[in-house]
Amino acid sequence: MGDDIDRMLPRETGSHSVDFDRWWFWGARIFRWTWMGIAGLLCLALVTVLYLKSRPLPPPEIPMTTKILDIHGRPIDQLDSGEHREPIRLGKLPPHLIQATLAAEDQRFFQHWGFSAKGIARAIWVNLREGRLAQGASTITQQLARNLYLTHDRTWSRKVREAMLTAQLELHYSKKEILEMYLNKIYYGHGAYGIGRAARLYFGKDAKDLTLAESAMLAGIPRGPRWFSPLEYPDRAKSRQKMILDAMARQGKISRQEAAAAKSQTLTYAPPPKPAPARAPYFRDYVLKAAVQQWGLDEHEVRNGGLKITTTLDLSIQQKAEQAVQRYLSNQGDLQAALVSVEPATGYIKAMVGGKDYRQSPYNRVFGKRQPGSTFKPILYLAALQDGLTPLTRFESRPTVFPYEGGTYEPSNYHDRYAYRPITMQEAIATSDNVYAVSTHLLIGRNQAIQMARLLGIVSPLQPVPSLALGSSAVSPYEMVQAYAAIADNGRHRTPVAILRIEDARGEPIDPPQAAPVQQTSAPASFVLTKMMETVFQPGGTANRVGQMLPYRSIAGKTGSTHWDSWLSGFTPNLATTVWLGYDKGKPLPDGASRLTHNIWGSYMRDALRGKPNPPFQPPSGVVKVQVDPATGYLATSRCPRAREMFFIAGTEPRQTCPNHPFTTPSPPSPSLLERLKKWWFGS
Repeated sequence: MGDDIDRMLPRETGSHSVDFDRWWFWGARIFRWTWMGIAGLLCLALVTVLYLKSRPLPPPEIPMTTKILDIHGRPIDQLDSGEHREPIRLGKLPPHLIQATLAAEDQRFFQHWGFSAKGIARAIWVNLREGRLAQGASTITQQLARNLYLTHDRTWSRKVREAMLTAQLELHYSKKEILEMYLNKIYYGHGAYGIGRAARLYFGKDAKDLTLAESAMLAGIPRGPRWFSPLEYPDRAKSRQKMILDAMARQGKISRQEAAAAKSQTLTYAPPPKPAPARAPYFRDYVLKAAVQQWGLDEHEVRNGGLKITTTLDLSIQQKAEQAVQRYLSNQGDLQAALVSVEPATGYIKAMVGGKDYRQSPYNRVFGKRQPGSTFKPILYLAALQDGLTPLTRFESRPTVFPYEGGTYEPSNYHDRYAYRPITMQEAIATSDNVYAVSTHLLIGRNQAIQMARLLGIVSPLQPVPSLALGSSAVSPYEMVQAYAAIADNGRHRTPVAILRIEDARGEPIDPPQAAPVQQTSAPASFVLTKMMETVFQPGGTANRVGQMLPYRSIAGKTGSTHWDSWLSGFTPNLATTVWLGYDKGKPLPDGASRLTHNIWGSYMRDALRGKPNPPFQPPSGVVKVQVDPATGYLATSRCPRAREMFFIAGTEPRQTCPNHPFTTPSPPSPSLLERLKKWWFGS
């Protein structure tokens, strides 16, 4: 028995040893597998992080409202893709707004890496219980990923993509950058995207000025923009606001007293904004084009990038331009007009009207090309002055046939009115004599007028034919106004400017294109031409009636008309304006069309300049002023009956006194009786 027991003991001890060895073997293996699994998961996580870090994120799409303002900061228009936003920097928001948002949406935002373990566990439990994707774990980063890149459908594939994009956002952006994007992207209801627009919509103020109570109210909306709308469900929204304030107090972000005070504050909401139509729509369209073509911006960025575009337009002046067009064309059928106004000293566009009704036709006729008629003549005469002609240069005013290599050309004056005598350049400008213009054109050479037009900003094709002197080659009002503005500024040409500055969504200025004025023509010649163009608005000039609308104003310009187009282009020292009138399809003008053109130009300039300074045209150096007898062209004497003050380029003024009215040496007066008595008494 004892031997049996002895034989059994080792076997029992061996059994325990085998079990222990077996458990040790499997325990070590499981431990090894566990650590290998953990190491593998860590390696996989590391590879995933490196992969996501190396993979570029799509550029975040946050369409923001672009604002277009006039020179005084008044709104012209707002552009967006249906998501009305006013971008704002995180650093400009009040701290309590940020804290309220975190309390409402993601209390551990600055601690987690984009995912909330508690939120994931809760979502998994709800989804398993429902048997479908009924709930998601929504950290601020996840919400941003979904709003930036994904749809809101509830599928497993979308959730996987959301997780990857969430991780990428956390890897590529700082927490502050993510929070700023979120606050500018998230929807707050009633068409308001982003906190900047929400503050404006609900409370009529900038986001930086929101109170604690207002911030908590807005922070509660994104969870359900319609469900928690304070405008539609004020009680529900108030309850959520109180919950957020309590959470802020528990977290130590505000005191209990501050929370109580905010809860009791009565909030006043702004009235619903009314959609405002664009002001100056023709100019607005031109600004968008200039931002792309001149500033080099992308069109999508211009329309959706949250830019602030400050323009040169003055809405007060623009309104007067639109009123002038409507006043005289509202009952004229399909007769159209264009008006563009520029400040000569800067090139700033102050007003632009491309037609009488943008809703019916958005085509901007300021850039349409039509025959300018006699408004082209000042360009020719400026070339002539620089070629040595003077205001007293004379040509015959009578029916004339001009031979040239293409045949003959026989211009005619309006209503066949001729002086039938030699007339001066100044007379020809005042009366718009066509024969004089062609004589000048052929004398100085037909390419001279083209070269001068190029210097003044006209880029349209111009044909070197005799009829060019009468404006036979089509140009646009935009080209013509810059030519006249250059003359007004003594020969300095500036490309018209529509945009003063552009700020991006962060408020940083965008570098403007470089453009400097260029002295393209002789300053004395430009001034002498200007003084002659003043006669157009004086008695005997073709725009005498316009001159009566602007008494005591220094104005110069030129009228022009063809069978299809009516023009008036002119300027004061501080405003140059071109008006065109005609039909889009080029049919003949009705009787009285020129009168309409003159009335539009005159009434607009009168109203635009009302209350503004009235400086005279200042002569530059190189100009001399003399008294001239216009009948003879010589220096006037005291006996000339119609002496007139005229300006000349120094060295071209007349030097000889008028031979028809010479000075005479007056005979000495007869001595008085007292003088004769003195002479008799005292002797010689």
